[in-house]
Amino acid sequence: MLRVQRQIQATGLLLVMTLLSSAAFASDQIPGAPQKKPIALVNGVIHPIIGPPIEDGTLVFDDGKIVDLGRRVKPPAGAEIIDLKGQHVYPSLIESHSHLGLTEISSTRATLDMAEAGSINPNVRAHVGVNPDSELIPVTRANGVLIAVTAPSSGLVSGKASVLQLDGWTNEDMTLKPDCALVINWPRSSPSMTHPPGTKTKTPKEDPHRAVKGLRELFENTRTYLEARAANPADQPFDSRLDSMIPVVEGEIPLLIAADRASQIQAAVAFGVEQNVKIILRGGHDAESCAELLRRYDVPVIVDAVHKDPRRNHEDYDSAYTLPNRLRLAGIRFCISSTGRSETWNTRNLPYQAATAAAYGLPYEDALRSVTLYPAEILGIADRVGSLERGKDATLFVSDGDPLETETQINAAWIQGRKVDLTSRHTQLYDKYSEKYRQLKNQR
Repeated sequence: MLRVQRQIQATGLLLVMTLLSSAAFASDQIPGAPQKKPIALVNGVIHPIIGPPIEDGTLVFDDGKIVDLGRRVKPPAGAEIIDLKGQHVYPSLIESHSHLGLTEISSTRATLDMAEAGSINPNVRAHVGVNPDSELIPVTRANGVLIAVTAPSSGLVSGKASVLQLDGWTNEDMTLKPDCALVINWPRSSPSMTHPPGTKTKTPKEDPHRAVKGLRELFENTRTYLEARAANPADQPFDSRLDSMIPVVEGEIPLLIAADRASQIQAAVAFGVEQNVKIILRGGHDAESCAELLRRYDVPVIVDAVHKDPRRNHEDYDSAYTLPNRLRLAGIRFCISSTGRSETWNTRNLPYQAATAAAYGLPYEDALRSVTLYPAEILGIADRVGSLERGKDATLFVSDGDPLETETQINAAWIQGRKVDLTSRHTQLYDKYSEKYRQLKNQR
């Protein structure tokens, strides 16, 4: 009896600790309510991205969609009119790769949910594991990043990445596109390119031929499984991994392949051509040297960060800063992510990655599009987001200046017409310590 009581007490203590831990990592922000009437943003500078800015413009959205924008737009009857007084309207910035919602504190294993056991997990779907109460989500969206890809990361085939809109009560509310790409970490046959002077790195040995053979078998087994199901579905046992691969082999979902070296890029593109599937590269450090190949097969590159050190000792100090412009000049489609600096906690700095690329040669219009329209096109969501156009989602923000400038403040935001709470852990701490110093000043 005593043993049972102790077990009950231990179970109760564990439950309490779990609840307290969950509460400690839950944000206080309340998700926005659905739009109830038209909203007209007037007297602002509208930045449609697909064209020049519209001075003294008006943008109207209703039922979560943009219904009109321009200089001579008349707000509909009964609309809520918001006078911007010269402020700027931009579409959401888009983070094209992150672990948002899947990880909270990198040093606390219990808050990390971006890696599954095993090497081949195509059945993993990132949006299923997303924590909508993550403290990092309000911090990210407060800087204009209202849409982000969250992706698993472990093994050879990590699982499917998802496109999230960063507001909602549940992960279902937040999911804009549940399966945007199958994440693959392309094997490398040599050590990492990064070798800090004076250090000795121990890189795990990889057998790239065996890994690629495993990938081919996965695709071949999926096609065999699909044929067997079509011929006699009643006798074919269900296989979650192979079943999840069907939209991939049928070309509905692209492969998001992490590859930096030229040899990796060439092998990854060859695999995509062999399997007749579309691929997207993430990283692409040597993509410029593979320009002809990438142009021929229209393979876009997600630059995994601009704020990075050189990958090789002989490279120029600004090699990462100039990569986006070099890709542009080479005719390679690209967008910019901040994942190489942090998959989660520094996603809010995405606009400054684009700003650095602009400072090192990338034309400003392309820098802005690299975090708005270009990722939307690459991820297959440009029919809904990425620019301000009639019929697209009213996922946008109002700022007092250029979002690529660090001094700019985001003053309002909407996701599909729902007003977003822009407070975060950062703003709460700012208010707290501002009050502290105000009190200290009054005591003198």
